[in-house]
Amino acid sequence: MFSKEVEKILPKVQKPGRYVGGELNSIIKNKDNVDIRFAFCFPDTYEIGMSHLGIKILYDIFNKRDYIWCERVFAPWTDMEDLMRENDIPLYGLESGDPINEFDFIGFTLQYELSFTNILNMLNLGGIPLLSKDRKELKNIVVGGGPCACNPEPIADFFDIFFLGDGEEVDLEVIDLYRECKKNGESKEEFLIKASKIKGVYVPSLYEPVYNEDGTVKEYIPLKGAPKEIEKRVCMDLDNTEFPESFVVPFLDIVHDRAVAEVLRGCIRGCRFCQAGFLYRPYREKSVDTINKQCRDLCATTGYDEISLSSLSTSDHSKLNELLDELHKWTESDRVSVSLPSLRVDGFSTELTDKIKSVRKSGLTFAPEAGSQRMRDVINKNVSEEELMKTVNVAFTNGWNKVKLYFMIGLPTETMDDVADIVNLGQKVVNAYYENPEKPKGKSVSVTVSAAAFVPKPFTPFQWFGQDSIKTLEEKQKHLLDTNTSRKLTVNYHDAYVSHIEAVFARGDRKLCKVMLEAFNRGFKFDGWGDYFSYENWIKLFEDMGIDPDFYSSRERSFDEVFPWDHLNYGIKKEFLINECKKAYEAKTTPNCREACSHCGASCYKGGICVEKHKNMV
Repeated sequence: MFSKEVEKILPKVQKPGRYVGGELNSIIKNKDNVDIRFAFCFPDTYEIGMSHLGIKILYDIFNKRDYIWCERVFAPWTDMEDLMRENDIPLYGLESGDPINEFDFIGFTLQYELSFTNILNMLNLGGIPLLSKDRKELKNIVVGGGPCACNPEPIADFFDIFFLGDGEEVDLEVIDLYRECKKNGESKEEFLIKASKIKGVYVPSLYEPVYNEDGTVKEYIPLKGAPKEIEKRVCMDLDNTEFPESFVVPFLDIVHDRAVAEVLRGCIRGCRFCQAGFLYRPYREKSVDTINKQCRDLCATTGYDEISLSSLSTSDHSKLNELLDELHKWTESDRVSVSLPSLRVDGFSTELTDKIKSVRKSGLTFAPEAGSQRMRDVINKNVSEEELMKTVNVAFTNGWNKVKLYFMIGLPTETMDDVADIVNLGQKVVNAYYENPEKPKGKSVSVTVSAAAFVPKPFTPFQWFGQDSIKTLEEKQKHLLDTNTSRKLTVNYHDAYVSHIEAVFARGDRKLCKVMLEAFNRGFKFDGWGDYFSYENWIKLFEDMGIDPDFYSSRERSFDEVFPWDHLNYGIKKEFLINECKKAYEAKTTPNCREACSHCGASCYKGGICVEKHKNMV
């Protein structure tokens, strides 16, 4: 479907399969027979975007409506972009090959703060004005959703609408409103004012931020009848929430090239650093029958021979063993393997390993997050060293000999002894392998410890903490390496410079929009990739713009400060988060949602575990 101009440049790029479309199960419609065209943009490469479950779900839901044609758009790698600009080829949808400036909606999924520069680059490459105020007509409505929509202020000037929470229902409601406004000849402003009345819709142009003299936010003033507070949308009944029967099957290898079935949303755990664990409350499960059917449908329509059971914590599903039994009734005969990518340390058992024997024993990954018990209590991980040792011994006994352990450094109240305990815990896992009489014969163990720098995120109990300085993080990283004396233990860590910039935009306000615009003007893109990220360029940019990045990343907040996201309501009470923050200072834990209700506020949605638990208590 792509043009002759595109066809000419494809032989000159590294991976032309990223840009041609036409894959199995991609959806082609006659554009003359649809009312709404939606360009679903993923601000990263094809391989990453095609692995994302959210884009698969919404692509399917939109295209099931005969009046909507949703197409996929990915950020072209720099070799392709250079050729597109040289030959005046605008960014286009993969299904039709049409430029995205011919679409009604330009929708972005906001997964990661360091993809923000790619959003502006994609808009520009598509011939679309970057600033919302410069797009006057009722077309090219730029919308965004996903986890970063919980604080979209650093990119608010570029978007017309943000969707808060689950998108399956609210997205369609806005599309239907647009269809009606377009039919009636209404203006963009009239459409946006009406859209702002829909639950889960944030129209940033209808909110005026007011600042205190010290640069902090004083308040947000709603304009033109917009609600004072925007509440997220939640799909409570996952069994009856639409889910694809098929996925688009890519032509080339992607990051997660398999069938993916969502088994639950939310999390019962309450780890204090984890934004997703709070944003996606309340905890909701799909039934065994629903998951089993969706897995079978996906394998039949795609040809995949591996199913990944996806969630924030799959081992928390209350009927996981029953689910695996049902899956094995057909997966073994069909030679389909089942993988569980999000297992907790305390959710891995001999019974579970017996049910996932079809999974390759190449390696297991667990996330203790902290090396010492005190730090695990600070972050409310609720996992003990004893449980970790029991888990790795189960793994070793059942044939695994490679283990990856994920940790964070720079957590609130952390000391150098806590950092050293990360390596010490890794070494204990190495020792456990050689002390296990049932370990795999003739194989040595490989244990990898990986440490990411802590980034304080909105809507978590740690949103008040300041991030460690670069100097402190580097000292802790060096201490990690110096503590390790074993050749069986590999220690690595993530780039602290990247984490610093991530923290700036995670807790940023609308004043950062001018920084983002200048970043685009200076050619910033693919900041999540080591090839293109430049900390020096970012710091120079902040200096030139008169912005102190540490004001956002490293400054500790007081409990009475107004956050740039306080007018957005994700159902979690601020009082609850404050109490959890105070408990972190005292290294006190909070039980998970199955053990006791902590009254976080998510019960306002009147469903999920919040309601089920209280029913069982009656």
